Amino acid sequence: MTIPVNRPAVRARDVGLGAAWGPTGPANAITDVAGVRVGHTTLTADAGPVRTGVTVVLPRPHRVFDHPVFAGCHRLNGNGELTGLEWVRESGLLTTPVALTNTHSVGVVRDALVAHEAAQRGPDEEFWTLPVVGEIWDGRLNDINGQHVRAEHVHAALAAARGGPVAEGNVGGGTGAICHGFKGGIGTASRIVADEHGTYTLGVLVQANHGARSRFTVDGCPVGALLGPDRIPLPGKGATTGRRHAEGSGSIIGVVATDAPLLPHQCGRLAQRAALGIARLGAVGEHYSGDLFLAFATGNDALPGDHATDPAPLAAVRMLPDARISPLFTAAVDATEEAVLNALLAARTLAGRGGVIAHALPAELLRRVLSEDGWLRHGS
Repeated sequence: MTIPVNRPAVRARDVGLGAAWGPTGPANAITDVAGVRVGHTTLTADAGPVRTGVTVVLPRPHRVFDHPVFAGCHRLNGNGELTGLEWVRESGLLTTPVALTNTHSVGVVRDALVAHEAAQRGPDEEFWTLPVVGEIWDGRLNDINGQHVRAEHVHAALAAARGGPVAEGNVGGGTGAICHGFKGGIGTASRIVADEHGTYTLGVLVQANHGARSRFTVDGCPVGALLGPDRIPLPGKGATTGRRHAEGSGSIIGVVATDAPLLPHQCGRLAQRAALGIARLGAVGEHYSGDLFLAFATGNDALPGDHATDPAPLAAVRMLPDARISPLFTAAVDATEEAVLNALLAARTLAGRGGVIAHALPAELLRRVLSEDGWLRHGS
């Protein structure tokens, strides 16, 4: 089923966090970057059980295949997959939507994006495409080997893609996610960056399925230690396999968007800074974690695609001087941190495969822990 786009009732700022964070766009979401749209298809069923889905991020209001965006990427730890990155590195361009799903459904999602482009072009047009598809291993809660994601679910997510508020938590590719030992999922946030020369928007969307409870830190407060298994149980050992999962196993995919006129190497630098956002919360890029980040910039509007029938001899581009880029770095760090917290606070407790239960992080309990230790008064 497709989950309608609606803003969750509680987000990080609602519990008193973010006194030092900068201003956001109207939805505090990646969709605050003009033209960016997000769609989800969420799959849940008792048989299996199924706890998975697809999330898509569309960089432009028109087809990015014909009007690509400059892009760059970063790998904190590579125990994961984000397809198409070799061409992003080689060309400096993102030419497809970005889709997020589970590890064992990457292939079908990639193929569906190819079919979607082919359908728009007609049966006789020759073209090639290398879709960008990221994954998390949601097999603690989801029957991942059942490969329940099908092409129709990708097409539904594409059709559902909208601007404005973005559904978070147990939706789309984050349906079966576990983050820092709590129920995780999709989260998003944005920042407005302004100086005397101009104003830009930056947004982040994460598929958060990473991190150890023992290291989870919020604004310097050791929340994970204070909310140990005695207060909120960790996801139990899967009865189906009996496998014990190392703390910190999992993955996070982060997508950073901005309307600033950045060049590809600057996008790569922006993607690096997103990794600092998850580090603030205690992630360290553990061995069994795939921590992959992609950043794209829409500030150059008329980039010609490789497949243009009559390409211009020259393409004029703009560039934000490096001397002005540091505020965007700060925004990427802050928005990534907030996006992960939004994913945690929007998520709902979920039971899954083999009786495993991933418990949500209750907003009021987080607020109480932070207040008792003084962080909301002094640390934010």
